[in-house]
Amino acid sequence: MPLEYPEPFPAVPTLAEWTALWSLWDNITTSMIPPNMLHVAPIDLRHRCLFYFGHIPTFLDIHLTRILRKIGNKREEEGHTGPVYFKDLFERGIDPSVDDPSQIHVVQPHSEVPTKDEDWPSLETVLGFRDRVRARLIRVYEEYSVANKESLDPTVRDFDRQLARVLWMTWEHEAMHAETLLYMLIQKAGEPGGTLPPKGFLPPAWDVLQKKAGWSADVTAAPTVTIEPTTVFLGHDDIEADDSTAKMEQRYEFGWDSENPKREAQITSPIRIETRPVLNGEFYAYWKGVGEDSLPAQWTKDDEGNIMVRTLYGPVPLSVAKNWPFIGSYDELQAYATSKGGRLPSEPELRHYVDVYGDSDESNVGFKNWHPIPPKLPESGQRGHNGGVWEWTSTIWDTHEGFQKSILYPGFSSDFFDGQHHAVLGASYATVPRIAQRRSFRNWYQHNYRYAWIGGRVVYDI
Repeated sequence: MPLEYPEPFPAVPTLAEWTALWSLWDNITTSMIPPNMLHVAPIDLRHRCLFYFGHIPTFLDIHLTRILRKIGNKREEEGHTGPVYFKDLFERGIDPSVDDPSQIHVVQPHSEVPTKDEDWPSLETVLGFRDRVRARLIRVYEEYSVANKESLDPTVRDFDRQLARVLWMTWEHEAMHAETLLYMLIQKAGEPGGTLPPKGFLPPAWDVLQKKAGWSADVTAAPTVTIEPTTVFLGHDDIEADDSTAKMEQRYEFGWDSENPKREAQITSPIRIETRPVLNGEFYAYWKGVGEDSLPAQWTKDDEGNIMVRTLYGPVPLSVAKNWPFIGSYDELQAYATSKGGRLPSEPELRHYVDVYGDSDESNVGFKNWHPIPPKLPESGQRGHNGGVWEWTSTIWDTHEGFQKSILYPGFSSDFFDGQHHAVLGASYATVPRIAQRRSFRNWYQHNYRYAWIGGRVVYDI
């Protein structure tokens, strides 16, 4: 039967949700990034760390300014939070081509940033700006009756849906960047002067965990299930153009332009699909067999040349992580699937599989752990989970029937309709529940991008 999700989240994130998100963001930025890493770019295809300290409050401030100038009680008085030049410095990040980093995947220009450390604002200046923007957001909740004074939970009676969308969009933007920053930081975890472990969480007892049945078991062939031809429903209905006139509803479900509208897709031929993603142990055997070409980005080697798997607590031996889902690029996982006589699933195929067999209540999402875990197979009518990774699909990221560019963020999806990006579904262990539990959510990455926490499972045509 189709997956039934729990009670939907309120349309507008509560102030309690904002506070929890800020706690997460501050743990990542001010606790896990030591001062010596502020001007370090942990991966070559992204900005230095300090940029993200400023980008998140800048994005929020820009969109608050725009919407309050449009519908605000004192719209003529609305201005950007100072320093005003931050709106140019920190407005937009980069997503360069993996093949040619000089080529940026945006139609609108990305922010021009200094090349010298001394030309950047100080951390204290950026954090002061962050706090002023947060205070502004709280005032918006208070002044526009988003928050009930007693509970701080949102109400939406007589509340403008245009403002509601901005509050939802900026919250999810910050949540997504938290995960992005973490997959950057993991590349420096365990190095001298590198990323620090998350504060307030005990380090995993790896020696104990690797003795557990699901962790220590030999890596065997993955079971499969057969999926017959069927119709699959993708997306949801969320018409941004109606915001200025539509009545706001407490349980309205906002989404990004890539999710709208609800539409049909077909699985036209029967397939067999593996009930777990490719594991580190499986990919290791394949990698050894093809001559150890190009070490995966989520792996490293110790001084003796042994394979280690990266975690936010530092690398762990492959013996600990052999039954975790392998994390790699589309190209790496498609090559593995081809070697087995299979391929990676299309978006409708993966969506249908997850609807029927995946997303158990035990899914490793929402920071239940700060690392992957062994997947759980669907058995005896019980759902399984993939261990805490997104999953690649063979579907090219592109327009679809009924697609309309976002009005607030017109380049969110369409800037990447270049034939180089693939649709990605699911969630990782660092994806917040508000996103992980929304069935319509879709992500995308370049086919040869190796750093995001994405796995894949093999499909066989029958």
